[in-house]
Amino acid sequence: MIPELGQFALILALLLSAAQCVLPILGAQLRNRALIAVARPAVAGQAVFVVLAFTILTYAFVTQDFSVAYVAQNSNSLLPWYYRCTAVWGAHEGSMLLWVLVLNLWTVAVAAFSRRLPDDFIARVLGVLGFVSFGFLLFMVLTSNPFLRALPVPADGNDLNPVLQDPGMIVHPPMLYMGFVGFSVAFAFAIAALLGGNLDVAWVRWARPWTNVAWSFLTLGIALGSWWAYYELGWGGWWFWDPVENSSFMPWLVGTALIHSQAVTEKRGSFRAWTLLLAIFAFSLSLLGTFLVRSGVLTSVHSFAADPKRGLFILSFLAIVIGGSLLLYALRAPKVAGGEPFAAASRETLLLVNNLMFTVAAAMVLLGTLFPMIGDAFDLGRISVGPPYFGFMFVLLMLPVVLLLPFGPFVKWRSGDFKAAFARLRPSLYVLPVALLLAAWLRGGDVSAWGRAYWGVAASLWVGLGIVLYALHRWRTAPRGRRYTPEMLGMICAHFGVALFLAGVLVVEATSVEKDVRLAPDQSVTIGALAFRFDGVKDAQGPNFRAQQGTISVLEGDKVVATLHPQKRIYARNQQPQTESAIDPGLFRDIYVALGEPVGDDGAWAVRVYVKPFVRWIWLGALFMMFGGLLAASDRRLRASGRDPKIGEAGSARDRIEPDSPIPHSPLPSPGSPA
Repeated sequence: MIPELGQFALILALLLSAAQCVLPILGAQLRNRALIAVARPAVAGQAVFVVLAFTILTYAFVTQDFSVAYVAQNSNSLLPWYYRCTAVWGAHEGSMLLWVLVLNLWTVAVAAFSRRLPDDFIARVLGVLGFVSFGFLLFMVLTSNPFLRALPVPADGNDLNPVLQDPGMIVHPPMLYMGFVGFSVAFAFAIAALLGGNLDVAWVRWARPWTNVAWSFLTLGIALGSWWAYYELGWGGWWFWDPVENSSFMPWLVGTALIHSQAVTEKRGSFRAWTLLLAIFAFSLSLLGTFLVRSGVLTSVHSFAADPKRGLFILSFLAIVIGGSLLLYALRAPKVAGGEPFAAASRETLLLVNNLMFTVAAAMVLLGTLFPMIGDAFDLGRISVGPPYFGFMFVLLMLPVVLLLPFGPFVKWRSGDFKAAFARLRPSLYVLPVALLLAAWLRGGDVSAWGRAYWGVAASLWVGLGIVLYALHRWRTAPRGRRYTPEMLGMICAHFGVALFLAGVLVVEATSVEKDVRLAPDQSVTIGALAFRFDGVKDAQGPNFRAQQGTISVLEGDKVVATLHPQKRIYARNQQPQTESAIDPGLFRDIYVALGEPVGDDGAWAVRVYVKPFVRWIWLGALFMMFGGLLAASDRRLRASGRDPKIGEAGSARDRIEPDSPIPHSPLPSPGSPA
């Protein structure tokens, strides 16, 4: 009876989401206070029932209730308890329940922390979020019920996919969903502004903290996924341009454009229509990513289920959301004021370049991701779009962003001076010889690869020193109380993260060394100053697998600097082999080893060995970006009361537009970055 209680909770949540969707919006249009007042109780009730359903499903996994079909398909009596908990979102039905849970958490947060906003506006926001929740709850109840029974009850379960039996499974999906679903809040604020006709800058001011937090979570989620794939899949890559990776990267790119565009709209009143459109596109791309994962139309190591009914449902919901939003935008956008004019040499222009590059990059990734499906639909044959396309096009589009990024904070709003900004940035150019020396040190005697390493180091120093120079400029010129506001610290932190990220990506791509070798016991292979000695393989036993565990000693001269134990596992239930790499991590280099297959009768194995300089800087940079976004969102100035007539009524944009101050106050005012 307990699983049936979970199903009943989902149905009740569905009914409450329908009430949350219809009644508050109707009340806002009719100015009916009683209907508006329904919003928050409906949000609370729906959240209670969704949490109850999620708790019941978790309980079914922990207690190994194999009478529930979803549990039987994704768990096993030998599965450790902590992986039973993460198995809740290990397949399609549970991951959709996690999506709905995260959406309800966001909705509860909006309801709780937006009490000072106008009642009719927040009613529309909660109504839009209720509509999104209704769509996904209806999808679950009709096509993806995680509480269906398995009859007859199996004696044991099929086990969780071995790739998912990893600590990364604990944190990566929840953080990714917090970002994915979080863009629904910016979407809801934009649609609420369009519905109510309050198209001044007030809605942007209210939405900015939520957008920054969602973007921060998505940054963390993508970084965690990259880190997990790096050590789990056994070949040392950190990004694969996999279709489902792309489906999370596209909303991140548009979200990056959105947080910069929101800064311009709030501070200068410009880009208003464009900001509305970006808010719609960011969440629409999140829904598109859900369609790609759930429908099975694209092949991916992340894909869950190839069910045409599910794909058709999500595609229909996607069409309703995008089509309805764009129709509303088309009807209301002509009423949106254009903002003040600005010169070609201005911060607005740099941010316009930022928005253009990130949006075109998202379109490029979308085209490359969908092109194989388009080829199949028109019988053009099997078409594959791989990393060379994505890598070349992305670097081409991001090059202007990297070049212009340090200029942004130094250029004034409306009318700036690029020569003055360049004069302040000139010390950054003095380090180019230092970049050459660092590149030579990284590549050793390999002169042919110096160029790639040099440009990687130079780009990182250009961006990093640019933001350091700006921080020093703030210290010298800004009033004491306004030197480093949370918004400003967020911008500095995030853009410094871009510099670290650039160093990690470009240096590791230029200097990484890889060898695939056959090693018998006591044989060794040398990479640079490091010798990798294979000491043999022994049997090992895990809770639900057996393994052959290698021992590889890493020596520098006569000194052992690391002892690594890669494994080749066989899981008991499905006999599926799984490679577990071994890594000696470091701030300046990773030593990475993975076992292949046994070769010959002398105890030899195929072994893959990597040395990856600066690879950790990729994820370190992402952490800086995430903290920067959270710092910017924490600024108290973004929490002004919506009941203040200066920001709570339409037509008051002039009260919010800042003067032409050389001191920027947006969290990310530069021309653009992955920050």
